[in-house]
Amino acid sequence: MMELNKQIKKYRTMMSLSQEELAEKVYVTRQTISNWETGKSYPDIHSLLLLSSLFNVSLDQLIKGDLEMMRETVSKKEIKEFNFYGGIFSVLLLGTMVTVAPLAYFLGIYGIAITFVLFVITMVFAFKVESYKKRNNIQTYKEILAFCNGERLDEIARKQEEAKRPYQDILKVLISGTVSFVVTIVLFKLLEMIF
Repeated sequence: MMELNKQIKKYRTMMSLSQEELAEKVYVTRQTISNWETGKSYPDIHSLLLLSSLFNVSLDQLIKGDLEMMRETVSKKEIKEFNFYGGIFSVLLLGTMVTVAPLAYFLGIYGIAITFVLFVITMVFAFKVESYKKRNNIQTYKEILAFCNGERLDEIARKQEEAKRPYQDILKVLISGTVSFVVTIVLFKLLEMIF
């Protein structure tokens, strides 16, 4: 729950100011003060600075509870979006790998065109996932798992994971290429045996 509304009311009451008197001092209407204190609206940065100065408290002290909640909300939103795009990417990647052989076998050039479109859509989601990873500085599997669980690695663990990144990048490319190749060959062979 946001705490700034309580903080404004607390400091205003401590200074024995009415809502009208506070409004005059920070150049807003009495209704604006009322909205701030009831949590219906939030002061802009200029008003926050005036309130901080008037109440003789640091900006951090005035909004500390709100900052923590905002950080947590942003983090939860980022994690949810990362998991959502990661899930879509995984399904699309698997779908592309599994359907490439049957589509090419049964539809020829049209099947290859469909596979290409599926591949492009998969890459769009891959870039979305990568942008989340870069924005949150997560690259290795351990970092990704920690991020998905809403956790952060300590400094030593982060340095160890950073050292693994180049090797994991090469390994990811080799494994995904090999798996895609093997799946495609196996599916082609199965289709030839069946038909």
